[in-house]
Amino acid sequence: MRVGDLGEFGAVSRISGRLPQGASVLLGPGDDAAIVSAPDGRVVVSTDLLLEGRHFRRDWSSGYDVGRKAAAQNLADIAAMGAVPTSLVVGLGIPADLPVGWLDALTDGFRDECAVVGASVVGGDIARGDLVVLGVTALGDLGGRPPVTRSGARPGQVVAVAGRLGHAAAGLALLEAGRDVPRDAGALFEAVEAHRRPCPPYACGPAAARLGATAMLDVSDGLLQDLGHLARAGGVRIEVDPGAFTVGEPVAAAAKELGADPVDWVLTGGEDHALAAVFPAGVALGDAWQVVGAVVAGEGVAVRGRDVERGGWDHFQ
Repeated sequence: MRVGDLGEFGAVSRISGRLPQGASVLLGPGDDAAIVSAPDGRVVVSTDLLLEGRHFRRDWSSGYDVGRKAAAQNLADIAAMGAVPTSLVVGLGIPADLPVGWLDALTDGFRDECAVVGASVVGGDIARGDLVVLGVTALGDLGGRPPVTRSGARPGQVVAVAGRLGHAAAGLALLEAGRDVPRDAGALFEAVEAHRRPCPPYACGPAAARLGATAMLDVSDGLLQDLGHLARAGGVRIEVDPGAFTVGEPVAAAAKELGADPVDWVLTGGEDHALAAVFPAGVALGDAWQVVGAVVAGEGVAVRGRDVERGGWDHFQ
């Protein structure tokens, strides 16, 4: 069966029927708008656009993969503000000949990624298109804490990272190289799966806020490039120590397979949606965070004393 056989309202009904609603949802799918509780009195909002052929390929990723990825990159933005995600709204453009099973899998991917943080898909819109396009808006609650923005870094503070880096880039490189990576390929398969389904450290966002983080963002376009956002917003210079990073086994295995530099993926690879944050010196960060650099007076980002002009993904470059 194809989506066109269902019709617009049949597709909407099918999607809604696969989406449970959490405690924060006062009115879910089916009306002109959803209603979600906001205990803090403030709502954190972020939105992302995913285009077939640009952010994912259907021959590389299943519908379930795409749903998990689309939800994860938006939920990570909420966590990066120090907030707890509560809900998603999804705009969906799909071809009429899209298999209904792919749509079901996409919906299940959204459902399962939201379940990781206790959020819900509360509504959205659907339209016919030539390719699969997803517009996702995420909402979150600060729990009474001030938001952790990008602009709070100050000289004398430290830069730390939570979550994995370079894994998604390594997996993408394997796919682009045409490597056949079966499920039993061990670390190489883990790298490919990291490209298909990021695993952001959601809980570390609110935890960083409680630890006193002064600036934070999620690493979507490459660590060096994203740290550049923190440096510009705070009017400071960030010096990165490449020796401080741990190269994960999937990254190392993919680098060996392709003859690449694994540290380059760690520093410039995007879509892992790790969290990078700035903390006052001396704060006990715990095992989830790895200190990778320092904030000093000046501007820009440097690695081993050399300025970084560009260190990641730019849609228009």
